[in-house]
Amino acid sequence: MQATRLNDRLSRRIALLKNIPLFAELTEADLATLVDDFQLKRYDADEVIFHQGDTSRELYIILTGTVRIFKTSPSGNETSLQLFSTHNIIGELASIDDRPRSATAKAIVPSDLLVMTPDRFLHHMRTKPDLALSMTRLLARKLRWTAAYAETVVQYDCAGRLLYILLQYNEQFGEEEEAGKRYVLDLAMNQADLASLVGARREWVNRLLQDWRKRGLIEYHAGKLTILDLPRVEAERDNRIEANRGEW
Repeated sequence: MQATRLNDRLSRRIALLKNIPLFAELTEADLATLVDDFQLKRYDADEVIFHQGDTSRELYIILTGTVRIFKTSPSGNETSLQLFSTHNIIGELASIDDRPRSATAKAIVPSDLLVMTPDRFLHHMRTKPDLALSMTRLLARKLRWTAAYAETVVQYDCAGRLLYILLQYNEQFGEEEEAGKRYVLDLAMNQADLASLVGARREWVNRLLQDWRKRGLIEYHAGKLTILDLPRVEAERDNRIEANRGEW
């Protein structure tokens, strides 16, 4: 009976890992060697997972919740870099290159994360070629995202960059209310958090959100954004390229 319960528990944990893209190509035998090296940890809303400059090197996998990654300037201003949610991986760079954390990670909402020590992570990377290949692909996707965002800094004005980011997150997290038109994006971010996505001030975001609401583009309430007309919002984003060119 005890053996049956243990086998059932192992099967459930293997099935959970199999649903995470990083491990999707691994065999069940490989996954069985991974499960005991993870620890489950819950973080409350606004709880820091790791700090910029930390020497911690653990790898994290988000099971539930949303995590904001941001950098803090010497003056204390925050610039949000990216949001991560279910089945996303964070903290892998420090595990790989053994350097201090380049940014801070904070749970936006109560979040459950799987944690693995760097020693065990690197052991599995060395002994499981399919895992190493999956991690390489993951890093390549993150690099592409960074390159695409860097391009928006050149192409768009500040409002265009914010629209670009929100539309990107809508593809990942948005809930469809009306196909092709209306979507709800619950990022649990206040206006100061939204401003930090593009290095702006909260007051500017407040005025911008009011303008978008009046024009029937986007509504904001208590951390939740509603895209009222997706094609018009996409057109507004693209129009900001021309607005940016007009500044030169």
